[in-house]
Amino acid sequence: MIRSLLLALAALLLVGCVETRFESPPGERIQRCDETWKGVWLDRSDDSQVAGLHVDEQCRSFALTQLEAGGPLRQAPVPLNFVEHRGQRYVVVADAALQDLVTLPPVHGVDPVPTRNFFIARYRLRGGTLEIHKVDDRAAARMVIDGVLQGTVSSTLNELHVYVRGTREDTLRIVETPGLFERRPSIVLERSRRSLAEIEAELMRAHALHPRGRN
Repeated sequence: MIRSLLLALAALLLVGCVETRFESPPGERIQRCDETWKGVWLDRSDDSQVAGLHVDEQCRSFALTQLEAGGPLRQAPVPLNFVEHRGQRYVVVADAALQDLVTLPPVHGVDPVPTRNFFIARYRLRGGTLEIHKVDDRAAARMVIDGVLQGTVSSTLNELHVYVRGTREDTLRIVETPGLFERRPSIVLERSRRSLAEIEAELMRAHALHPRGRN
């Protein structure tokens, strides 16, 4: 299983246990590329591993993981789309596009089960820092229960599944709902000035010198 970065981009954290999916993406103006994402982004919040994101010149996105200390970096394709609306930016991932990457259960509490749904997160770029804010799943569940949003909620002791209904136009309005996204960034990535080859070579040298130390 790819660690939390991929999950953060794919549902944006804890897919399969706590999640919010949307029936439609936000609006009609979906972009395949945000030029500001191009480059190598690293997450070193876990000192024992290296993870990150690589967006190449063709705007193809790959999650970076190191499966074992001293080993090569693995690149797993992550199909991202982008929406800008009223000064806010959103990253959108279709769950059907992730079938080869992670095992996603069907949407809970919806019959018939829809064939495609969407994960949405809000993001902000601050210089060389990319901040991604996932949906506040518990807040979304309360909004559905209170009738603020249309959808379903399935909750057990350890799991929470929220499904938000609506057309593309509805979803574009929904993402403006105050409190829908977490106030603090769910994940923070730093832009790297080094190439992937340089990063990988440094990791392998460090492990060779200190096989039991940190990367």
